[in-house]
Amino acid sequence: MNLRSTVLFRNVWEGIGWFGLALLLFLSLTPQQPDIPGDHGDKIGHVLAYAMLTYWWSQIILTARRRLWLAVQFVALGLAIECLQGWTGWRTFDYFDMLADIVGVVFGWILAILTPNLLAFVGRFGSGID
Repeated sequence: MNLRSTVLFRNVWEGIGWFGLALLLFLSLTPQQPDIPGDHGDKIGHVLAYAMLTYWWSQIILTARRRLWLAVQFVALGLAIECLQGWTGWRTFDYFDMLADIVGVVFGWILAILTPNLLAFVGRFGSGID
C-alpha cells in the first residue's frame, strides 16, 4: 500500500468513526428512542455502542496514554449526552445508562489493548490490492 492509499484508508477509517459518533448523537437525542428487544436491551445497546466506538477510534490512536485520554473523553461524552437527554423533555436522564456507557468504554479500551491493531491488519490485507 503506497502512502497515498494509506492516507486515503486512514481518512475512510476516520470518516466511518465520525459517522458512528454522529449516529450515536442522533440516536441518543432523537425523540423516538430506538427499540432494542430483550431484557435490558437499552443497556446492552449502550455497552455495545460505546465499546465499538472506543475500540474503533483506538485503532488510530496507538499510544497507551492517548488511548486512556480517548476513553476518558468517551466517558465524558456519555455523561454529557445523558444530561442532554434529561433536558430534552422527550428523553430521560438515567444513571444506569451512564454506567452502561462507562462499561462499554472500558470494554472497548481493554479489547483494543488485548487485540492486534485492526486498522494495521486491514491495511496490510489491502496492500496487495493496488
